[in-house]
Amino acid sequence: MLPEAGEELGGWRRLLTGGENLLVMLALAAMVLLPLVHALLRQFGMGVSGATTIVQHLVLVVGMLGGALAAREGRLLALSTLRTLLRGRWNAAALIISSAYAVATCAFLYGASKQYVVETSMRIGRELAYGIPVWIVQLVLPIGFVVIGLRLLWHSSAKWSGVALTFALALALVLLVKHPPLAPEALVVPLLLLLGVSAVLGAPIFTVLGGAALILFWGQDGPIASVALDHYRMVVNPSLPAIPLFTLAGYFLAEGGASKRLIRVFQSLVGGIRGGPAILTALICAFFTSFTGASGVTILALGGLLMPVLLAAGYSERNTIGLLTGAGSLGLLFPPALPLILYAVVASTIGSNVSLTRMFLAGIVPGLVLVALTAAWGVLQAPRRERARGPRDAGELARSAWDAKWELLVPVVAMVALFGGFATPVEAAAVTALYAFLVETVVYRDLKIRGRVPAVMAECGLLVGGVLLILGVAMSFTNYLVDAQVPDLAVEWVQSSIESRWVFLLTLNAFLLIVGCLMDIFSAIVIVVPLIVPIATAFGIDPVHLGIIFLANMELGYLTPPVGMNLFLSAYRFDKPVPEVMRAVIPMFLVLLVGVLLITYVPVLSTLLPELFG
Repeated sequence: MLPEAGEELGGWRRLLTGGENLLVMLALAAMVLLPLVHALLRQFGMGVSGATTIVQHLVLVVGMLGGALAAREGRLLALSTLRTLLRGRWNAAALIISSAYAVATCAFLYGASKQYVVETSMRIGRELAYGIPVWIVQLVLPIGFVVIGLRLLWHSSAKWSGVALTFALALALVLLVKHPPLAPEALVVPLLLLLGVSAVLGAPIFTVLGGAALILFWGQDGPIASVALDHYRMVVNPSLPAIPLFTLAGYFLAEGGASKRLIRVFQSLVGGIRGGPAILTALICAFFTSFTGASGVTILALGGLLMPVLLAAGYSERNTIGLLTGAGSLGLLFPPALPLILYAVVASTIGSNVSLTRMFLAGIVPGLVLVALTAAWGVLQAPRRERARGPRDAGELARSAWDAKWELLVPVVAMVALFGGFATPVEAAAVTALYAFLVETVVYRDLKIRGRVPAVMAECGLLVGGVLLILGVAMSFTNYLVDAQVPDLAVEWVQSSIESRWVFLLTLNAFLLIVGCLMDIFSAIVIVVPLIVPIATAFGIDPVHLGIIFLANMELGYLTPPVGMNLFLSAYRFDKPVPEVMRAVIPMFLVLLVGVLLITYVPVLSTLLPELFG
């Protein structure tokens, strides 16, 4: 038998684990400090040479290191949850098959990365800064894919015989592609079918998307090195460092004592009125999700704190679970949520006039609409025995607000830095991350620098790495679709089939709802946005408004039965069967659907603030 994940690590494994965590922590710390030092020196007419480029390449380092951490912990995101329903030998077989495909894909991604770095980047000889060649940093790509592939192989079975079988199947697949018995174009469809089976059985998302790109380029005798090139270009995008930095700020808050202090503030503010606990839930979930960028983190981190509050107020267990599951994704439209940043990055790469500032402004009013609808439903479901009354204790409200004053200022710090013209988006993200760090370690001392801080930063790196792996390979798949003129063909087909703008928007909502429950939000942005932006433009829809429609549907997709991600996370957090969670979520799903339709058909909700201040 192989060692279980929970067993005591040997000395060398402990050293390796600590070393990886330390590298992620140092890379994230450099991403925080370097923009701030550069911005400070800029005030005196100086600066750090190549600061922007260095920070962009640190994102590449964090992405691959974080991906290796996610593989180490067995937490790479997958499209399918089917394997959780399988038991015994069926589960073991599904894991071996999906892992064999994933390991083979990592082998080809390694080959593509090595080819790009050795044959292209080293030959060009471009410098990063201070005489350091770019290819030195780019080596993290092939090395990272090797490490991830080996860890996928290690986790493929609890028995050595299972690992050996996985390796044999992966090797057979590699040899089949290297020495095809038929013309490559004749093998494209069978390989894509194998990819589909592996995806259903639980292969990581990045291997599904990366594998699709590799198969399609290989079938047309195209250079597979372009997959690595697209990955590199996507991850070092100038706006992308804001994602790990804002996420880091969110993790500092979530892992510190911010949740308890902020719950106390909001409970003091609204807890004394009818439905106050529901309003509290909507507000606190929106706050945390906007910074962590992941609704699952909110459910897992706050579910245990908020559930007793709602039950004590007289809410039924079903309504409590429905409210917490639905509220978990509320903050995805509020700045500085990761999906807003990513949509702006992807839309700008295809020529749309979408800036990060405009997207941040556009999400505020629609986000408030969804929070208000959630809170209103919670008020209506409040026990009738609960009487409306004012705040229970004005003194308690003042005391709780004073205790949490530094954390209440986090959104203010982020927005003033971003919209006040004092900093670039990346510098604003760095300011926010440093502020959150100081608040939780120095002011409140909830996080010990030598204790929890390294673990929190490693956890942040793990999440970011898993996301960036998906983004990098998904961009290559998207570029293949663009080269194949799929968006142009889609525009022609939609225009010939749908004449009304309103019918198109309704059809778009239905399509995005399906995408939202079948695909994670990050890969959906990279793959679907380049397809729908040209179509929406043809119907005269503002790309910023389209972005909010898209993200609102993705938010709702988390709740869409039978495979919405939040349904499974909620079932795990509250230890309930998935069907029971589905029944509990249906009312919240309908309430938020009303909000999505309002956002879709009332464009001014999304465009007002960008037009006034953008």
